[in-house]
Amino acid sequence: MLILASASPRRRDLLKQAGFEFEILPADVPEELHPGELPLPYVLRLAREKAEAVAASPQLQTIAGRHGDPPVILGADTTVVAPGGEILAKPESDADAARMLRLLSGATHQVITGIALLAGDYADVAAEVTHVTMLTMSDAEIAAYIATGEPDGKAGAYAIQGRAGRWIRRIHGCYFNVVGLPLALTASMIEGIEVRQNMARQRSAIAS
Repeated sequence: MLILASASPRRRDLLKQAGFEFEILPADVPEELHPGELPLPYVLRLAREKAEAVAASPQLQTIAGRHGDPPVILGADTTVVAPGGEILAKPESDADAARMLRLLSGATHQVITGIALLAGDYADVAAEVTHVTMLTMSDAEIAAYIATGEPDGKAGAYAIQGRAGRWIRRIHGCYFNVVGLPLALTASMIEGIEVRQNMARQRSAIAS
């Protein structure tokens, strides 16, 4: 059984789109940047912390009791890195969202998602990086976009699958990564764990 350690509707919809069956147990982990922490270690740490938080939750034990194999827990975290290297998490205010969008306007930035999978004693972590080039946004366009409410709760203060798509000139890499979950990477990691679980069952059957 796959467990999504996130309440993100975008990650939920992407997993459904890819045909995965799963349950949702959101992780309550502070998304705070440690002093001097770089973007890649930051998203990998948070993804793993989210998966570990769900692995230690009492609710997981109830789910685990219904399945023979250890549940596969999927933790993920996405961040946007401005052209100057600043990590842009979720905006704290409209003014913060405007500041972020001005940094991204007319330039190329990175979107990085960290993925962590836990299944019993087995863990796997990886990350996806996508480069996104935006058209120049005027102050009026930025203000009108913020007024829609779409930047709220979005890393980098925009949603590529929403109205912000009109300013996306080019992407290099995985589109779904920018939405919030790199599907090809996630699927290959899940398949790898399933292979390990199948091999473990076969060994157990032979031993018995």
